[in-house]
Amino acid sequence: MSVVPAPVSGPAHEESKAVKPVQPAVVTPPAQPPVTPPASAPEAQPEPAKAPAESALTGQILYQFLLGEIAAQRGDLKLASDAYADLATKTRDVRVVRRAAEMAIYDRDMAKAAAMSKLWVELEPKSAQARQLLITSLISLGRLDEAKPVLEAYLHEESQPVGPTFSQVHNLLALSKNKPAALALLKELAAEYPSVPEAHLAVAQSELDQGQNDQALTELDEALRLAPGSETAALLKGQALSGQDDAKSLAYWKGFLAQHPDATRVRLAYARGLVRAGRFDEGRGEFETLLKKSPDSPELHLAVGLLAMQMNDLDGAELHFKQALKLGYPDEGLIEMYLGQVSEVRQHYDQALEWYGRVTTGEHAFQAGLKAAMMLGQLHKVDEALDSLKKMDTGGDAENAVRIVQTEAQILREAGRYKEAVGLLSQSLAQTPDAGDLLYDRAMLEEKLDDLSAMETDLRRLIKLQPDSAQAYNALGYTLVDRTSRIEEGIALLDTALKLSPDDAFILDSMGWGEYKAGRLDESIDYLRRAYKGRADPEIAAHLGEVLWKKGEQDEARRVWQEAFKLHPDNDLLRKTMASFGQ
Repeated sequence: MSVVPAPVSGPAHEESKAVKPVQPAVVTPPAQPPVTPPASAPEAQPEPAKAPAESALTGQILYQFLLGEIAAQRGDLKLASDAYADLATKTRDVRVVRRAAEMAIYDRDMAKAAAMSKLWVELEPKSAQARQLLITSLISLGRLDEAKPVLEAYLHEESQPVGPTFSQVHNLLALSKNKPAALALLKELAAEYPSVPEAHLAVAQSELDQGQNDQALTELDEALRLAPGSETAALLKGQALSGQDDAKSLAYWKGFLAQHPDATRVRLAYARGLVRAGRFDEGRGEFETLLKKSPDSPELHLAVGLLAMQMNDLDGAELHFKQALKLGYPDEGLIEMYLGQVSEVRQHYDQALEWYGRVTTGEHAFQAGLKAAMMLGQLHKVDEALDSLKKMDTGGDAENAVRIVQTEAQILREAGRYKEAVGLLSQSLAQTPDAGDLLYDRAMLEEKLDDLSAMETDLRRLIKLQPDSAQAYNALGYTLVDRTSRIEEGIALLDTALKLSPDDAFILDSMGWGEYKAGRLDESIDYLRRAYKGRADPEIAAHLGEVLWKKGEQDEARRVWQEAFKLHPDNDLLRKTMASFGQ
């Protein structure tokens, strides 16, 4: 078994947010709010023209302050919030009001937070923190009409450009539960700034969030007219276009990069999009272009290494993985796992064992232990491999225990010790009779032992336990068409498997082989071509070549076989099939 390569990077279009989120001034509190007496240092905000008067520290004020702080320390946030709100209303001392607003947030009392932050803004009108807290509170309460004038004042603030402020306004309105109303308000605010690109971007982002891609495209085109080189607008436009057709977004980004070759974020999105579309050569080229500009990026080396491995360029993969490791990629275990896989594919099992052996801690350690045992098995150290598995700690995880048993069975299977493997799985199934993975593995071993009756029993039980298991339907269907005269029954099972997983190359291969066994060569070739296009597997190539040969298309059959043989010269089925036709 090999480590399946992880996605090249993050979720689709993760880089295409309209703006980088600006967190509201107040965040989720710690379990115990910090003690901040009124006499502490003043807030780091620009001083108003005339500072609010401070209340004298009378006995009553000190009592209420201490009451609030002690209550907060004891976790009674409601008592603390009530005490501070009462004290703030009585004193109108900006220090107390600020603490009251913060305590209301700690207590998650947004109505009180709105009242206190409104008083705070009244006392300290230039405090951005007070204004953001007021806006956040009102939006959380759904009081958008009250939030509107505060947002307008926020946008009119002369101390900062209106463009970046629109970014913050979008993020604040995103907190609203009433998304249509928040979008309507954002449009009203943006209408006053038709020449500000960020205003159009903010509206477009909100429209995209609500699935209004066509409307978002109109706003984005205007933003790009105002700021032709805006990477954020270009990223969002690609995202909007992908809702119609991924090819459209890729074509747009390609054109944008032709005009703006230094648009790094767009190039990264384009590269990732190419990879998702299966256009690995082009995607690798774009990542390598990025790498030339940032040669010390371990993340880019990892991405290029994964693509190289996908394209069977093992030398390139190893080179970039090692460079990512050298440059300090934070998840060393992941890189070492990939390097182990490269060695494994090369059948350098001792080297693979060394790489897997390095991964002793972290989230990949358990998988590395399984892989190390597999490599010992490949090195014909079967008993040593089994001993290493028995020493592994499952962490009390039942799924990990199943994975260990599966690995033991696989090592025994690859050593040709089929009966031992069946016995091992049967012993485990006696304890966990509904373990689907173990049922499947035992069925595959029973097929090796020509015990097709037992195999069918296990697979039918698995189908009963997991009626959506395309793999179980495929295994039973393929066995019936390949090993028995029950061909039409097998095809029916494969038809179910295809409905569950329509694009699975191996199921398409099974169906193609079933149609071949049924004498329907045209239908067979159609399925097998689709299978081989989806996955250039040597066994699929063997089947496709055989059907092509029988159909009289010997030249194409030879081409398919030879192409597969160059990459997989040791595949038994491919070699036997070619030999049977004198190739």
